[in-house]
Amino acid sequence: MEKYIQAPVNEEEWSTLRAGDSVYITGTIYTARDAAHKRMQEALEKGLPLPVELKGTILYYMGPSPAREGKVIGSAGPTTASRMDKYTPALLELGLRGMIGKGKRSVEVKEAIVQNGAVYFAAIGGAGALLSKTILKSEVIAYDDLGTEAIRRLEVKDFPAIVVIDKEGNDLYEQAADFGRTDREMK
Repeated sequence: MEKYIQAPVNEEEWSTLRAGDSVYITGTIYTARDAAHKRMQEALEKGLPLPVELKGTILYYMGPSPAREGKVIGSAGPTTASRMDKYTPALLELGLRGMIGKGKRSVEVKEAIVQNGAVYFAAIGGAGALLSKTILKSEVIAYDDLGTEAIRRLEVKDFPAIVVIDKEGNDLYEQAADFGRTDREMK
């Protein structure tokens, strides 16, 4: 099913998202990759505030290429989400509601998604140039010294993603694998 959602998260819209839904996100999302996640974890361990309020937000696991002249951002494709798995449960506990990346998530992350009513989206890897066209504004807001891995605030319009893990723990990747097994068994 196709759905259009607003970020930050509108709880009414959020509660309808199911694994397999095609979603178009409009509003404010944030980027954070490995190095930024590590810094946020270090800040939490020291009792310091995070540079972004996570409650109700969506993090996009992405580090853009440099913007060409006249462009807001360079290629903006997703990175492998599992690299953030060791940091994710703590961020979900702080109110993070959605993550955009590519690839599978760990059992611990899936459990934390369910416990916190969050969602994991996949964006299409290899389509960074196309995805960048949905980004209207990009601003570094923290960890500037990390270069492409700095935390950015993005304003997006109709950013395309697919719900992979919904708040009930339904996992599109597992459903597809089960379908494939069933299909092979029927032949």
